[in-house]
Amino acid sequence: MSPQQTFVVTLEISAEAYQRMYSGEAHNVVAQDAEGRRIQFPAHALRKFVTNLGVHGTFLIRVDADHRLIDIQRA
Repeated sequence: MSPQQTFVVTLEISAEAYQRMYSGEAHNVVAQDAEGRRIQFPAHALRKFVTNLGVHGTFLIRVDADHRLIDIQRA
């Protein structure tokens, strides 16, 4: 079993785009990390970072050996 992995991603999601995710039109966020790898994670994991402007900033995304989300933190 491989160890946990951490990805660094910069997100710029408008409030309108996040609202579409929250309302069920899209369930996942797809982003490219700092090393060019494509990652996908559940949109609901960003709830605590949403402001009236959306979700903006750099985040550390940690996944387990099976690529399941462990947590997301602001970098």
